[in-house]
Amino acid sequence: MSASAKTLTIADRTLNGGWTVVLPRRGRRKPLPRIRSLEQQPWAPSDLEIDPIRKSKLIHKMQICMNKIESSPFYHTLMDQIQTPEILGHFYRVLDSESKMQMVIYGIGSIESYETPRLQLSLAILLKKKLNWIGDIEVFDPILSATESQVLEALGCSVISVNEQGQRCAQKPTMFFMPHCEAELYDNLLRANWRVDLLNRVVLFGNSFETYEQHVSEFKNSVVVDTARHILGIRQFTKEFRIKTVSDDYFGAFHDSSWHFFGPVLETELRQYI
Repeated sequence: MSASAKTLTIADRTLNGGWTVVLPRRGRRKPLPRIRSLEQQPWAPSDLEIDPIRKSKLIHKMQICMNKIESSPFYHTLMDQIQTPEILGHFYRVLDSESKMQMVIYGIGSIESYETPRLQLSLAILLKKKLNWIGDIEVFDPILSATESQVLEALGCSVISVNEQGQRCAQKPTMFFMPHCEAELYDNLLRANWRVDLLNRVVLFGNSFETYEQHVSEFKNSVVVDTARHILGIRQFTKEFRIKTVSDDYFGAFHDSSWHFFGPVLETELRQYI
């Protein structure tokens, strides 16, 4: 797609430390096991009571976090990175003829209990605010409370009412915002989109896949090996851009995080892993 076809402008956890995966030995590739789709069940917060005082306090905490990030060198460095011609080119490719890219946030954690999830959510909301090609934001974590769910709605997000187990198929351009999720969740996402037409619609913000690959030789007996094979299988077809945390204030929330874009890849190259 040519640059004239669309203009992108600036409008204003791992399983037991799930970096422990094993790379197949050199030579003939070990095929991925056939894994049945995980059951997706309706979900609702376990506590149904909304506390207005908690809600007000949490919205205030989120506003503080968003202001903190928006004025930080970390945020400005990240925005500069997104606007480089190379990365913008990858976003152009994923958007194709669409004007908006939806955002799906998995595994955000408790935004009421911890600052790290608040910082991560704040960044996601700021990206939508600044990038006019980001559309609706959907959020899911099974630990979200009813109060947290209402705060998310107040911040312009919608809470997913089904536990998708990370298996959302990208039927349209989608940014999956998944900092520090479990390896199994990334693998579920890749497995659900293990087709060329689907992978072409995916942008992933999450743990560095390169780091997974670098660590595999140290943990040859990892129990995670069978839940992270798609991560390793997609590595050769992944263009990864690491982000810079810039300061210690954001290290805990975003260390070892990257943008991931997938392709070019042929369907025949994917079939060897299924």
